[in-house]
Amino acid sequence: MANYYPPVGFHFLVKFEDFSEETDTYFQEVSGLSVAVNTEEYVEGGENRFVHKLPKGTSYDNLVLKRGIIKNSKILQWCQQAIENHHFDPKNLLVSLLNENHNELCSWNVVHAYPVRWTFTGLNAERSELLIETIELYYHYFTLKNF
Repeated sequence: MANYYPPVGFHFLVKFEDFSEETDTYFQEVSGLSVAVNTEEYVEGGENRFVHKLPKGTSYDNLVLKRGIIKNSKILQWCQQAIENHHFDPKNLLVSLLNENHNELCSWNVVHAYPVRWTFTGLNAERSELLIETIELYYHYFTLKNF
């Protein structure tokens, strides 16, 4: 009988459409892969025990990517164009969960993403920490593959 364990959440890869540099695939953290069904309340006349909640659509959280800042990164340049010049060029990206052999277990295809927030950790001469950039992306939706 084979042992089956849940996959680990620390071995993953992020690939942006049009950005093929290997350094642009490594991130420390990915969050915001979340979807919720919105509902609309409907009160039925004569029925006072409950309110109907009807599905209305879906909403997605912003995708948040964190990593040590990389000089001359294509993603960094893409964020600069959006934030500084208001030139938005939405990209699709793939977040892949990997196994111990670096093969894809499953992936999230994130559609039509663009930066809406870009932050950097504080600079502190008393600590020897990496400068971490956080990129927050709005996106239309994601699809799950091979789950």
